[in-house]
Amino acid sequence: MERHDGTDGWTSKLQPPGYDAAVSDARLSQQVAFLVEADRLKTIIRQTPLVDNSRRENSAEHSWHLALAALVLREHAPPGLDLGRAIELVVVHDLVEIDAGDTFAYDPAGHLDKDAREQAAADRLFGMLPRDQAASFRAAWEEFEARETPEARFANALDRLQALLQNMGAGGGSWRAHNVTRAQVMTRMAPIESTLPEVWPFLLEVVDRFCALGAIVDRAD
Repeated sequence: MERHDGTDGWTSKLQPPGYDAAVSDARLSQQVAFLVEADRLKTIIRQTPLVDNSRRENSAEHSWHLALAALVLREHAPPGLDLGRAIELVVVHDLVEIDAGDTFAYDPAGHLDKDAREQAAADRLFGMLPRDQAASFRAAWEEFEARETPEARFANALDRLQALLQNMGAGGGSWRAHNVTRAQVMTRMAPIESTLPEVWPFLLEVVDRFCALGAIVDRAD
């Protein structure tokens, strides 16, 4: 994100130039309706537990944790990364789950129609916004999914790492609950090796430790 000279507000790629001066009642009505609808993300329950294992996290909590991770781990990001854009991607990336639900990373059957469900959700949810913002939010969501920009690759790596940290803190979490194998975990975590290479040795140590504990099934699929 960049700060405008001479103002005390933030600009972002999700907020078009001239926005402050161009707001109309109709525009504000659309924005408020979208924000109210976005609150439903707090009701989407994921398979990953909280670190204290008291309950499973919701998708809004997950998105917040990713934004915080981007701030904390920025020093490990690729050189020249646009941190503000990466944060925009992680904040937007799971909004489609309001309609599509959370698809568990280790559920092959759930992934068969995941794309169709999420595309339909993106049509409806981002379509609630004024046209310019709808296009910008949709572009951010698609950028995250495509993983073609440095910011999208960083955001996706954090998405994988966050779940690992949750499962680690909860003593195995969804790995243990769903008999997840080492091969599945390593496939899921692979983007971290190239995008956050300084984090990779830590990840390997965690996976080895939880295989030894029996929380990850140490066999090939």
